Parts: sequence; structure tokens; C-alpha cells
Amino acid sequence: MWWIVWLVVCVVCAAIEAATPQLTSIWFALGAVAALVTSFIAPDLWWLQLIVFIVVSAVAVVLTRPLARKYLNKNKVSVNADRFVGAEGVVIQPINNVLGEGQIKSQGTVWSARTESDEETIDAGQTVVIKRIEGVKVIVALK
Repeated sequence: MWWIVWLVVCVVCAAIEAATPQLTSIWFALGAVAALVTSFIAPDLWWLQLIVFIVVSAVAVVLTRPLARKYLNKNKVSVNADRFVGAEGVVIQPINNVLGEGQIKSQGTVWSARTESDEETIDAGQTVVIKRIEGVKVIVALK
């Protein structure tokens, strides 16, 4: 009788996996298959089947998740603001954190800019590198 439960769990997990673009339940389908096999070997030991399900699912997650992440995110492309991080820009309005002033132009886009420290000021015309983006402002440092 337990083999029916594990078969249903396996089919449901496989259906969820097929319906989603990311890996979500394949590990549990593998655990259910192992528990299904165990149910034929030890049909009355439901607790053993449950342990096999948990252990196989956990091992499958631990062994395959890092590899899956590495290969599934391989073609990740920077979009929108991410492409500006690390880019160079030219200061078009002097940057002064204390006064809350400063603008740069990078890749044809004008950004409000701040330095990493409040003491540092950067004059117009200097070249800077964008370190990160915080909200609608870029944090820059001299090149």
C-alpha cells in the first residue's frame, strides 16, 4: 500500500518540476523513487521508507544544487543599472557629500553621485569609477 503513496509523491513532484522553469522539486522526486523501491523491499516499514525519502532527497539537494546553480545561471546578463557598476564616468557637477551635490555622466546617462567618504570631494572634469549604486545615486571613487 505504501508504494502507492510514494508513486503519487513522485508523480506530483515530477509534475511540479515540469511546470516550473527552475529546479524546485526534482530532488524530492528522486527521494520518492528511492522510497518507492524501499517499499517493495520492506513493505511494512513505513518509517524506513520515510527515512530513505528524507536522506536521498537531502543528499540529492546537497550534491546537485550548487552544480545546477552554476550551470543554470551561466548566461546571466547584466541589465539596467547593473551594467554601470565598474564603469567610468566624468564628473559634470562637483561631488560634495556634505552639501549633497554632485553629478557624473557615464555611458551617456547622468547620475547623482556621492563619494564613499564624506570628507572626499571631487571636482568637475575628473574621471571616476562607479563602485556601487544606492537607490538613485552612484557611489564613486577617483580613477
